[in-house]
Amino acid sequence: MTDFEPVQLEALLADFEETRESLIPLLQEVQTQYCYLPEFALRRIASKLSVSLTDVYQVATFYSCFSLVPVGKHVVQVCLGTACHVRGAPRVLDRMLRDLKLGTPGTTQDMQFTVRSVRCVGCCGLAPVVRVDNNTHPNMTQAKVRGMLKKYRSKEDRPAGEADEVDDAEARVHS
Repeated sequence: MTDFEPVQLEALLADFEETRESLIPLLQEVQTQYCYLPEFALRRIASKLSVSLTDVYQVATFYSCFSLVPVGKHVVQVCLGTACHVRGAPRVLDRMLRDLKLGTPGTTQDMQFTVRSVRCVGCCGLAPVVRVDNNTHPNMTQAKVRGMLKKYRSKEDRPAGEADEVDDAEARVHS
């Protein structure tokens, strides 16, 4: 995650028209570049677009794609809708939380992952489903969690002792 600097915000604001219609696209761009919506950015956006800060906060808190707190580099959504729940999604979520050393859904200490449970991602025929960023992982099992998470970690970000051979062997045993 990059620190958000006011200079970067001003450059980003310059690319948008000063109209209310720019609010959501502007919030999306800030969220995309910095993984959350810092308070000072919301204040500056309100001023630039001549929109009340209350209106900006209403939009920022209404849509689940926006976050007012920093999130990890990768956002992991574990579907707990009916089809996914029946096919084992709670066990997949438990395994993910254990592997990431999280007690409850949230963000890892290293800011690599934010885990969220969601009600439905609309892929019931592929249940249980996990989405990481914009990628859908169908038919998830506890055995597939570690390998899936590894795909999103760079080699230098992997925990000590996490070797490719061990994970590949584990995946073959549990497939």
